Amino acid sequence: MRGRARAMRKEPTEAERKLWHLVRDRRFSGFKFRRQVPIGRYIVDLVCLEKRLIVEADGGQHAENAHDVVRDAWLAVQGFRIRRFWNADILQRPDEVRDTLWHDLDGVARIEPTETAEMRS
Repeated sequence: MRGRARAMRKEPTEAERKLWHLVRDRRFSGFKFRRQVPIGRYIVDLVCLEKRLIVEADGGQHAENAHDVVRDAWLAVQGFRIRRFWNADILQRPDEVRDTLWHDLDGVARIEPTETAEMRS
């Protein structure tokens, strides 16, 4: 039931909002993340379908209990990788979270070009 209660929560936590802002960083352009996506009977916090990467913010509720093991195994069979971050890490070390996500996206995060003085001349 705990998973259901979490899925029904409407207001995102502060950490979930921060995580959403991190994945919307322009350096992640080309990788579209979607929020609160149903996959099978589960609702995931964020997912990049292109890379089959699920990103979740956990306030300590995932302690590898039986429900989480079954859920993670089912998602893995569907071809998804799961990356979980503790809320404190998202809020206190967002640069590390961003770097980890870049690595999880195979280090090919696309940086949008910026106009330099050389480009303008």
